[in-house]
Amino acid sequence: MNDRVQTINHGSAYGHGVSAQQRNKVLRNTYWLLALSMLPTVLGAWIGVSTGITAAISGGMGLMIFLGGAFGFMFAIERTKNSAAGVPVLLAFTFFMGLMLSRLIAMVLGFKNGADLIMMAFGGTAGVFFVMASLATVIKRDLSGMGKWLTVGAIVLMVAAIINVFVASSAGMLALSEMAIGIFSAFMLYDLKRIVDGGETNYI
Repeated sequence: MNDRVQTINHGSAYGHGVSAQQRNKVLRNTYWLLALSMLPTVLGAWIGVSTGITAAISGGMGLMIFLGGAFGFMFAIERTKNSAAGVPVLLAFTFFMGLMLSRLIAMVLGFKNGADLIMMAFGGTAGVFFVMASLATVIKRDLSGMGKWLTVGAIVLMVAAIINVFVASSAGMLALSEMAIGIFSAFMLYDLKRIVDGGETNYI
């Protein structure tokens, strides 16, 4: 791997100065890295379910560990995305997320149809990604203005999730889950559209 992850013409205007070949390269590398990141995610989830290491982490403590780890890794990814350390840091982040998901996965596996539910969730995620990727290639409208609104939505979601930890509302959890699906699906569309339009030159 090169010492620095290659980026393309940072000084060019959004959507200009980046050839179709370069855009396709970034998009292809993004898909490959996404596929690769599934491996540490599955490994983290398997270790968590097998060892029960996250079973003791619940409530406010679990949320604080999750948020601290997630934001810490996101900060590290932003700092290292143009270097050779970027990919390992990203893979470590996906391992951490798999580990944090293991408690939920273990609970679902306890249901009679738990394995089917997990496969449905996996298939649904793959389906959403396919739809968003397809839309990103056919939508002609500039979606760059979505970024700030999606960020605001993610912050509202995080604050609401923290409040719901103390309220412990099942209806609130369902509403938050639906809100999260909508926001992060839109984030996926936004990021893929930026790559297609030449506005993103780094695949990490």
